[in-house]
Amino acid sequence: MRRGWFVPIMAALGFSFLYAPIVSLVVFSFNENRLVTVWSGFSFKWYGELFSDAQMLGAAWLSLQVAALSASIALVLGTLAAIALVRFRRFRGRTLFAGMVSAPLVMPDVITGLSLLLLFVAMESLLGWPQGRGMLTIVIAHATFCTAYVAVVVQSRLGDFDRSLEEAAMDLGASPLRTFFDITLPIIAPALVSGWLLGFTLSLDDLVIASFVSGPGSSTLPMVIFSKVRLGVSPDVNALATIIIGIVSLGVLAATILQLRSRPKKGRA
Repeated sequence: MRRGWFVPIMAALGFSFLYAPIVSLVVFSFNENRLVTVWSGFSFKWYGELFSDAQMLGAAWLSLQVAALSASIALVLGTLAAIALVRFRRFRGRTLFAGMVSAPLVMPDVITGLSLLLLFVAMESLLGWPQGRGMLTIVIAHATFCTAYVAVVVQSRLGDFDRSLEEAAMDLGASPLRTFFDITLPIIAPALVSGWLLGFTLSLDDLVIASFVSGPGSSTLPMVIFSKVRLGVSPDVNALATIIIGIVSLGVLAATILQLRSRPKKGRA
C-alpha cells in the first residue's frame, strides 16, 4: 500500500515544483497591485500597459523576425548537412565536417557568442561587412547554432529511411531531383517541421549569444525582459509571459487534436 502511494505523491510534488511558479505567474499577471507578490484585486491593467510599451512590442517583433529567419536558414543548411552525413558515408574530411556540425551542441553559449563577435569585428575591418552589429548579425549567429540541432533531428530520421522507395521511383523513370521532392521530402517532412520549430524556439529563447552580437537598437525580447527583471519583476512582464504561455498551450492543443484525428479509428480505440 505504501508503495502504491509513493509514486503518485512524488509525481504530484514534481509537477507542483515545475508548474506552481507558472501558475503563480499567470495569476499575478491579473493583479491590480504593482507588487507581484501582493494581491489587491483582479485587473487587466498590466495587459494594457504591455500593449502600450513600444520597447517591449518592438523587441517582440524583432525576436519573431530573427527566429523565423534563423530557423529557415538553419533548416536548409541542417538538412543539407544531414543528407551529406547519412548518404555519403565516406568522403575526405567527413570526420572534421561532422565535428563542425555538432560542435555548437556542446559549446558554451558564452564561447560561441564571443567567437562570433570577434569574427564579425574582423570581417568588418577586412571586408567592410557586416557594418556594425544588428539584426543581420543576430540572424547569422542564431542560424549557426540552430543548424546543429536541425541536422541532428533530420539525421536521425534519414537514418531510418527506407532507400528502396527512392530506388523504386528511379526505376520507374524519376530523376534524382524529382525523387527527392516527391518521395524523400514528404517522408522526412515531420522531421523538417520539428527541426524548424526547435530552431525557432531556441532562437526566440536565446539571451547570451544575442547579447554579444547585437548592437544599439537591436535588442531582442529576452534582452529587454532581462534588463527589466534586474530592477525587479514588473507585472507587465508577467502579462507578456502569460500571453506566450497561452499561445504555446493553444499550439500544443491544436497539434494534439490534429494528431489524434489523423490516427486510424482502430488505433484511437
